[in-house]
Amino acid sequence: MNIEFDNFRPIYIQIVEQLKIAIASGKYQCSEKLPVVRNLANDFKVNPNTVQRAFMELENEKLVYTDRTNGRYVTNDKKLIEKLKLELAKEKIDEFLNHMHNLGINNKEIIDYLKTK
Repeated sequence: MNIEFDNFRPIYIQIVEQLKIAIASGKYQCSEKLPVVRNLANDFKVNPNTVQRAFMELENEKLVYTDRTNGRYVTNDKKLIEKLKLELAKEKIDEFLNHMHNLGINNKEIIDYLKTK
């Protein structure tokens, strides 16, 4: 995963966001084993403690669970993953609409434009 981090937000939060996207998009499937902390830390070019903190956040949200001897896995709760996917989509849609409204484009114009795509 090649990501350019925003210096104004904690890196572990940005890693959480990237992992949520990977889970919601199906890159990591239900019950799939996740890469180990060191590998992800190398991929993200961050300290392993940062990835560990991101995993703890995902565990708190029940998106990831730890099997003591076998590593971390994506939840097997498909409804939770679908809920995550909808939440992420809503965030992106709200962000898009805010940008369009800031440009002076109203909802009807947005809809008309989207229909042409």
